[in-house]
Amino acid sequence: MNLSLFIAKRYLISKKSNHAINVISWISIIAISLTTAALVIVLSAMNGLTGIVADLYNAIEPDLKITSVNSKYILNRADIDHKIKLIPEINTVSYSLEENALIKLDDKQAVVNIKGVDANFKNLTRFDTVVKEGEYRFEYNNQFYGVFGKGIANKLGINVNDFISPISIFAPKRGKFEGINPDDAFTKINVSPAGIFSLNDDFDYKYVLIDLKAAQSLFDCSDEVSMIEINVKDKSNIDKIQQQLKNSLGENYSVKNKYEANDVLFKTLEIEKLWVFLILSFILIIATFNIIGSLTMLIIEKKKDIKTFYNMGADQQFIKSIFMKEGLLITFVGAISGLIIGLGVCMIQQQFHLISFDDQSVISYYPIQVEFKDIISILGVVMLIGFLSAIYPVKVFTKNNLLQQ
Repeated sequence: MNLSLFIAKRYLISKKSNHAINVISWISIIAISLTTAALVIVLSAMNGLTGIVADLYNAIEPDLKITSVNSKYILNRADIDHKIKLIPEINTVSYSLEENALIKLDDKQAVVNIKGVDANFKNLTRFDTVVKEGEYRFEYNNQFYGVFGKGIANKLGINVNDFISPISIFAPKRGKFEGINPDDAFTKINVSPAGIFSLNDDFDYKYVLIDLKAAQSLFDCSDEVSMIEINVKDKSNIDKIQQQLKNSLGENYSVKNKYEANDVLFKTLEIEKLWVFLILSFILIIATFNIIGSLTMLIIEKKKDIKTFYNMGADQQFIKSIFMKEGLLITFVGAISGLIIGLGVCMIQQQFHLISFDDQSVISYYPIQVEFKDIISILGVVMLIGFLSAIYPVKVFTKNNLLQQ
């Protein structure tokens, strides 16, 4: 066994003549342990929230989305379809049309995003799983239906069981209008409410889904679409397929994955996680100040031992390494115990859902997702801070004790 490490272990567990040194050492361990546990729990909770957000977006966002860079609508659709079919890893392709429109029910109205989708959209996403009232349906008996966001439904007072009051959707006609009657400037379609979905406020107060043919009729687009949405067979190949599509389609078309399509949201979550990590790291730095006090008092108490080691032939570097390892042992014990506590709390929450939400929430309990890279980062930062905090007392006070001999 390394002699300096053996002595450091003895110093850590042995009783000191000054009881305050033991107290400060244990305070250091407990402070580091609690801060480490907090890092594990908070970062795992934020991972869980990010995972929930990603799962929610999976219900409406495809693996890949193709849009035109220079035009509102996708041109050369037949050519794009051919290039897509050349990639065997692509599983499902769906076409959709998205535009702003005015929706009106009785005397209530709102400006919304109308998204017309084809039959493959249900297979492409899991949108039918977020329909909380009614059902996922867009056409029945030659009647168009719509699936409305919960926020829009509440604002207009939409009832999925009301088939009498038609919901009107208005969109400006394409081209120049020169008529006298303003109503002639708009295209109008009527839809009945089929279902109400609840995802998040960004979607609930913004989107109404209707049949693609109804949307093309509303926006006077004949056979045009504004985006092509793609689902791949193997999710691990998304980046490769995305690059293949970019190379094949050229610069006139944008190919984005679901994270790039919602980059503001996911970047915000990552930044929040980083700031939480930094704030808790600063708290950890304050906690390690106890290590400085503990090592300083220990070096002063072991003044005779330092003299004995020196007379027995130990050099200054060996003596420094004893107390340096003492500081690292305090940090390591605190870090490992903190990791055990943090992981234990995370496992309990995952298993028993102690922190839960009411029935109105999107999720029933607070999500926890432990990531191995976070554990490594936490352990690395804790040990680094402990190492840096031990340098000053070890370097200064061991040297002073040797000079006084």
